[in-house]
Amino acid sequence: MIHEHPLAYLLGLEGLALMRGFTGELDRDFVESRIAEVRRLLDDESLATAAVDVERVKTVEGYRIWSETYDQPGNAAFLIDEPEVSRIVDQLLPGAALDAACGTGRYAQWLSERGHRVIGVDSSPEMLARARARVPRGEFLLGDLRRLPVGDSEVDLVVCGLALTHLPVLEPVIAEFARVLRPGGHLVIADVHPEAVARGSIPPVRRADGRPGRVISHRHRIGDYLRAALSAGLRLRGCEEPRAVEPGSRGQAATTTGPWDVWPWSLAAMVPEAARAANEGVPAMVVFHFEQADS
Repeated sequence: MIHEHPLAYLLGLEGLALMRGFTGELDRDFVESRIAEVRRLLDDESLATAAVDVERVKTVEGYRIWSETYDQPGNAAFLIDEPEVSRIVDQLLPGAALDAACGTGRYAQWLSERGHRVIGVDSSPEMLARARARVPRGEFLLGDLRRLPVGDSEVDLVVCGLALTHLPVLEPVIAEFARVLRPGGHLVIADVHPEAVARGSIPPVRRADGRPGRVISHRHRIGDYLRAALSAGLRLRGCEEPRAVEPGSRGQAATTTGPWDVWPWSLAAMVPEAARAANEGVPAMVVFHFEQADS
């Protein structure tokens, strides 16, 4: 169970902003404004009793719920990872491509459009059903990333988007990616950046009875990905850390916490200056490009 207290989140943003002031990035007026805002938040009685207890939801259940709305306009994550992943893939020749944790097939679709023979693997039957409808020419299989239903050295490219953050350990999965890659093949991973996870970028879902839940997520350090890939014999070709389009709310501060389903973004809108300072320059995603050894 997660105890999500909006006051705790707001004070956390203020603290991050104040640390930047303490190290000289922001001036005295900003620091004094933040301290005054902290006092105001602590005196706000509406925040004192606004906490919500949230259940941790396993990925299969979480994505079954999320599959109904996953592709709806407004999923800002797509605007961040897709340009970086497509930039890498567009440099590669078409071949056999595995979309690992393919979800509704958004990567699989443009891989197919670029001439790749696509295999998609996911643990969610509901997501796979949408992927099959979206990419009729693809082959979509129910499976676990730690035990891929794909043969050794079977594909030229593996892409994996926004999935590894849900796994507690990276090594077994990245070892599987290396196993299925042919010599000289490429692996492209896009994931939620650990700094974004630390700031609450964890998918919310509502269960059938209305109870709030968060899909289980883990905060993997950049070095965790690198160590797992290097130990599997992969060579690093590139790493990008794209940022969100807007680091924080602008304009007049919101006066309410908003519905739980849009936390923490609606909470950040209550302290826009602190949110901008806390999130300025902080990456939203990390995108890795690895290559399999030639022999």
